[in-house]
Amino acid sequence: MLSLLIATLVAAAPPVSTAAPIPLATARPTIRTDGSAGLILPAVPALPPAPRDPALPSPSGDIAGNDGPFVGLALDAAIGMALGRNPDLAVSQSARRIASFQIVAANGAYDLRLEVQPSYTNARSPSVSTFQAGPDGSPLRTSTLGANASLSGLTAHGGRFSATTSLARATNDSTVNSYDPYYATALGISFTQPLARGRAIDDARRGIALANINADLADDTALLTASTVVNDTVVAYDNLVAAWKNVAIQEDALRQARAQSESNARLVRGGTAARVDVVESDTQVAEFQENVYAAIANVASLQNSLKSLILGDPGDPIWTANLVPTTPIATVVPEPSLADVVAKALTSRPEIGRLRENIRAQYVNVAYASDQRKPQIDLNAGITENGFAGRATPPTNNPFVGSTALQVGAIDALIARANASAPPGTTPLVPIGAGLGSPLFPGSTGGLGASYKSLFAGTYPQYSIGATIAFPLRNRTAEATYAAEVERRQSLVAQEVGLIQRVQFEARNAIQGYRSSRARLIAATAARIAAETVAASELRKFRAGQSTTFLSLQRQVSVANQRGRELQAQSDVQKALVELDRVTGAILRNNGVDVQKIGTTPLGAVPDLLAPAKH
Repeated sequence: MLSLLIATLVAAAPPVSTAAPIPLATARPTIRTDGSAGLILPAVPALPPAPRDPALPSPSGDIAGNDGPFVGLALDAAIGMALGRNPDLAVSQSARRIASFQIVAANGAYDLRLEVQPSYTNARSPSVSTFQAGPDGSPLRTSTLGANASLSGLTAHGGRFSATTSLARATNDSTVNSYDPYYATALGISFTQPLARGRAIDDARRGIALANINADLADDTALLTASTVVNDTVVAYDNLVAAWKNVAIQEDALRQARAQSESNARLVRGGTAARVDVVESDTQVAEFQENVYAAIANVASLQNSLKSLILGDPGDPIWTANLVPTTPIATVVPEPSLADVVAKALTSRPEIGRLRENIRAQYVNVAYASDQRKPQIDLNAGITENGFAGRATPPTNNPFVGSTALQVGAIDALIARANASAPPGTTPLVPIGAGLGSPLFPGSTGGLGASYKSLFAGTYPQYSIGATIAFPLRNRTAEATYAAEVERRQSLVAQEVGLIQRVQFEARNAIQGYRSSRARLIAATAARIAAETVAASELRKFRAGQSTTFLSLQRQVSVANQRGRELQAQSDVQKALVELDRVTGAILRNNGVDVQKIGTTPLGAVPDLLAPAKH
């Protein structure tokens, strides 16, 4: 079959040029051919052999750079160190704290706002008329000292309310004013309630909803980062376990091969075996020794991989230590069903949580964009109570009253004469000039207290009610924004479907991988037991002179290979279990990670493995 395939390839190949090749100093001048198979081979240069230095010592069996002690490392300690030194987790935890602050900030939209505005004015105005002039036509002087205060806020349904109060003390020297100084006070309440746009959702409620979703999204991001770190650490730890076990397997095979070689050497010295048997066994010793060096190199590489995950300081002395895993590995757990794996994944996987938080946020954006398409219809209502009081000025200060003083005096004289000549028992007339010395409005005299008294008595009320109606004639901006938000939501829903499909795909592969690895482990264990039994029997035959060195060495090789296959199967089972934990989203819980403390440890605060244990 192979010769037929080669012949077919040769027949399909382009013809080889017969031109003379470029001469090389060490190459043969002609092309070699294999006439039996028709295979044409190119010229091969005669390269010099590699130099050998017999004085060069054999390489050390130690791991390069690991001249420190052997240090036991438990899996939970490795996970804790990896989580403690990972800067991405510190950033994720910072994002979680920021998200919590953003929730507080968003709820701050409902904080009451107190505003106080004290004021003082002093002005001198020119006399432009009798009504705007000081005494004797001097410039009008006014002075006002007061304050305004307001307390405003929002309601849970989009309403806006405000309570205001004001007070002012005004003094002036106007000749027409009846009070100097006077006190004006006011207390009012206003309320505006949206009836269309802003009633179902507004900026404040949208901000609070998005802030809460963003907090959940930050949690999912932190969990996803931690899951990746734990997954990488557990895989690296399990790989190191398998690597150390492989070193033990290869060293045991090397010891058996050396024992076989020493036994053959004794037989040769006794004249019962040929010298070639020693050469044959020494060859096997060299092969096993090569396997030991390869296994040690693998341990070195995997140690460096694990150290890069758990160490953050290049000067940490753990870099020079030999890490020895101390956590026992369990390789047998009940195989979960596909439905259980998918159900757990859909409820626990951080990436699914992140996508669903984005979908939740998009629903909020769609609701807000839809609300913006409505017209603005706001109901406005308000009530204000006003107060007033002041110190009355003499009416005679008023130029109009002063100009009529003579006429009033003449009239009062006539009234006096009439009262004098009136018959007894007649009610006397009241002179009109008697009121010129009293306030014009006696009910409003007093200070600031009197002003507030009239305010609370409801002497000067003011009520208002109205509406604000506004809407664009086409509202293309709101309609386009709403359509874009709906499209974004549909895109996220499509991503969710794809993610669920990926979860099902991963769940099927994870279960099949675990099932297959367990089956391989069972088969590898049976093969290893059989190989050990056959090897022990072959060794007994060899010692009894009924077998050969070749067969005995072959059985040793078979045992080493079967032990390696069993170890690989055990490692595959562990990786399959880690993959199941990752797919179901249980990798943090199954490894004892407290999700509430992820990223809270100060960066670099990891245990010192070289410190003496405290008892």
